[in-house]
Amino acid sequence: MRGIEVDKVDAWLRDNIDGLRGPFAYELIAGGHSNLTYRVTAADGRRVVLRRPPLGHVLESAHDMAREHKIISAVGRTGVPVPRTLGLCTDVEVNGAPFYVMDFVDGVVLDSQLKAQSLSPDVRRSLGFDLVDVLAELHAVDIDAVGLGDLAKRGGYVERQLARWSKQWENSKTRELPAIEEVRTRLAARIPVQQGVTIAHGDYRLGNCLSDVASGRIAAVLDWELCTLGDPLADVGYLGVYWCDPGEEQTRTNDPSGLPGFPYYQELVDRYAARTGRDTSEIDYYRAFSSFRLAVISEGVYARYLHGVMGDADPEQVAGFKAGVERLAESALAAVRRLGA
Repeated sequence: MRGIEVDKVDAWLRDNIDGLRGPFAYELIAGGHSNLTYRVTAADGRRVVLRRPPLGHVLESAHDMAREHKIISAVGRTGVPVPRTLGLCTDVEVNGAPFYVMDFVDGVVLDSQLKAQSLSPDVRRSLGFDLVDVLAELHAVDIDAVGLGDLAKRGGYVERQLARWSKQWENSKTRELPAIEEVRTRLAARIPVQQGVTIAHGDYRLGNCLSDVASGRIAAVLDWELCTLGDPLADVGYLGVYWCDPGEEQTRTNDPSGLPGFPYYQELVDRYAARTGRDTSEIDYYRAFSSFRLAVISEGVYARYLHGVMGDADPEQVAGFKAGVERLAESALAAVRRLGA
């Protein structure tokens, strides 16, 4: 099993996770450019999940297992649904990189319309609204009370993010995109006043949750590696990058929205505003900001493909990354222009 030193990890699990008995079976259930996720099945059938950084990664700060473990452990003490953490290993002699273990949660990752086609319109609608309700609950968490007050700087979130991703764009861009230049200039010219400091998930969408499709509820929020402290409306805007209104063409193939029954994005925004009392009148700013940020991230992946860092790649997949960056840039520009910025 790539990414797992079986004998050493087996021994660590037996010694550090209460009640877990080998032999263990390992199955990779999520890979790619993100942290690697394995389902671990014990001798008695009990299942847990192991998370570790990607193989050969170089950006330690982007794949900090101790940080991710700390966040999930803290959020797990609130009403926000997350898997229960079970243990953290920082000794790289065990598996070549730090890793942590958490409970396995039953649920479906709705990361395509195909996966949501069998759901009734009522279940789709319930899932959409619960997704926003969980986000509102996350943004209501007292960061100091759960021990996350020192996770990151509290103020100037958008300013810092714009500076970070503008620099990243200059370092990774493979061609000139006038839309990107116009967007970052317009965004920098009218940064909204930050409405409080909350836990900001950073990648909040249905595809990063486990959904209970029987009840129409979110079973667990996953993928906390981009989490920080920041402007809560950034998560709402990011959700709008992926969300597609019913009947519209879905341009983000890893999101299930757009099928009948799913709420309209404005319904989600209105529900969030009602739950939190926050002013969402400039949500297009945060959609533009999130599209810009995701465009820069995607350009970085595209650049690594072009430079051969990602190994052999399907030319169609590489072309898809290039086109995706351009679509995100145009989407960001359309959103920021709606603001009259």
